[in-house]
Parts: sequence; C-alpha cells; structure tokens
Amino acid sequence: MVLTLGGDGTVNEAINGILDKFAAGSPSSPSPAELPVLAALPGGSANVFAGALGLPRDPIDATGEILRAITEGRQQTIGLGIADDRYFALNAGLGLDAEVVRAVQGVRAHGNPATAALYVRLALRHFYQQTDRRHPAVTIELDGRPAIGPVFIGIVSNAAPWTYLGSHEVHANPQAGFESGLDLLALRKLSTLSTFSAIGKMLTADTDRMLRGRNVLAYHDQPCITLRASRPVACQIDGEYVGEREIVTFRSVPDALRVFA
Repeated sequence: MVLTLGGDGTVNEAINGILDKFAAGSPSSPSPAELPVLAALPGGSANVFAGALGLPRDPIDATGEILRAITEGRQQTIGLGIADDRYFALNAGLGLDAEVVRAVQGVRAHGNPATAALYVRLALRHFYQQTDRRHPAVTIELDGRPAIGPVFIGIVSNAAPWTYLGSHEVHANPQAGFESGLDLLALRKLSTLSTFSAIGKMLTADTDRMLRGRNVLAYHDQPCITLRASRPVACQIDGEYVGEREIVTFRSVPDALRVFA
C-alpha cells in the first residue's frame, strides 16, 4: 500500500511514482494486481480526488472511511488518463484554466493559501486583463475524425467533478468517470456572455448529461484526444501547471490502479 496525505497534486505525484517505478523496463503497462494499492488521505485545499471516489473531503472523516476500507479489504480499480507521458487521475487542460493554475501557484509560492476566493479573483483578472479572448489557438483531434475548432480552451476530464467552489461541485464534464474513457469540454468563444453562460451550466449541471450550448463542444468516453495549438498555450495536469505546450495527446488508460475507497 502507498499512503498519501495531501492535495490532488500529491495524488498525481504518487500515481506517477507508482506507475513509473513498476513500468520501468517493461514493454507494457503493469496490471493493477502488480501495483501497490493507493490510499489517498485528503489534505489539500480542494481534494477533488476524494470527492470523485465518493469519500468525504474532510480529512478526519475520510481517514475513518479509508481505515474501514483497509480493514475490510474494500478496493476500487480505476482508470486513469495520460497526457503524453504523465498520468492524471482527474483532469488536464489547455488555456484559461491552466493560466489561472499558473497564477495560483505563483501566489502559493509566497506562502499564501489556495482558497476558492483566490481562484475566482485570479480567474477574473486573467479573463479581463491577460487572456487572449479574440484569437482562438487550439484545435481538437479525435480518433479518425477531421480536426475541430479553433477553440479557446480545452478541458479533458477523467472524473467528475472538475473542481469545487467552496463546497459546491463544478462540473465541466458531468459524465466523466473512472470507469469510462476521457471527456472533453471546449469553448468556441470567450466573450463575457458566452463564458459566464458556460460557467452557469457548470454550476448547475445535470450529472447525467453533457453540457450544451452554441459555443460549447462536448465529447464523452473518448479513447484519445489531441489538442494542438498554433502558439504555445498554458497547460495544467491535475491542477498543477506543467508549462506551455503546442500539442498534447491525452489517452485513456482503463483499469490502471487500485485504490482504497
């Protein structure tokens, strides 16, 4: 068993450490039975991974639930995503969301906590002052289909919710789950009206349906998604900024890891 205490970035590091160690030198991915079981105690600001597994996001309550799961041998086998060569459990994206993640990490580097208010403040600042909202740069490539776009932002999900606003779930891809392929949400426009309309849909999403709208593109259960940009665009993986990219290929990895939940 591998036990972690931290946020979703810590979970991402642990998952990549587990899979990289056991896949080293192997021509194929190891089966879940060959890997340690992950027990992830929530200790971060959002704890989306815990929520996606159905665990309490409160660390004390989640600890009791995970201890019961360990005692009873209660496990789940979950699918993951991989962005080029980095695994992710929850989501990844190109565009505004990654720009906000980059800004938040800069603030946290000076000792400030990552709160919902901080994310909202920086998101509004980037939206109105820094993001290019006139020239979409990203195109979407799905297996065997012509390129789609251009779009301003692409959010790839392996699980739901996408994030939390306080205690409220925010769903970019409401149908995403560990048992299916990857889901994608993309926005054709970043005008104030269209963007806040999309955000309203994320806050009130029906978890049985994909988001809809004239400027919204949504795809469910995809084995492979490639986002290609005409200029370097900010990229985030599981809420961690990983630099600017011009092309990223996301693949679904079914039944990749066992977890206590």
